[in-house]
Amino acid sequence: MTDTAIFAGGCFWCMVQPFDQQPGIKQVVSGYTGGTVANPTYEQVASHTTGHTEAVEITFDPEIISYAQLVEIYWRQTDPTDASGQFQDRGDSYRPVIFVNSPEQREVATASKAALAASGRFTQPIVTQIEDAKPFYRAEEAHQDFYRRNPFRYQIEEMGGREQFLKKYWR
Repeated sequence: MTDTAIFAGGCFWCMVQPFDQQPGIKQVVSGYTGGTVANPTYEQVASHTTGHTEAVEITFDPEIISYAQLVEIYWRQTDPTDASGQFQDRGDSYRPVIFVNSPEQREVATASKAALAASGRFTQPIVTQIEDAKPFYRAEEAHQDFYRRNPFRYQIEEMGGREQFLKKYWR
């Protein structure tokens, strides 16, 4: 039995690797969701006219890794205080969102967000949105497994502010 989770946290290239290497993860797919255009292209989403957000869809075995564990991994990849994008990636197509597939996922994500807000880790409000999942569209093949296929370019993307932020707040 498997389930899916959908997370947006800036450039989808940087959101694959942290989940991909966890036990119980069957697949991590880069794609687009939340918008109104069916089967969008990268260029369309980058134009900020589709309403879509770059995201990852994670297929996982809930008997090995729980949705709550995935949400905790998600927080540790993002700046939950920045609603206008993530790190050097700006605009709605890079906003942080947890897209939930069920009332149970909404409950877990909402409780986790409240716990993070109460933790005192951040002085600014936690602004990551929790929204109902909409159709998820797989991104072009060039965007799949980017960290493996283009390690140098992936490293440059990571160094665009994400890596320093994560070290400061999470590691």
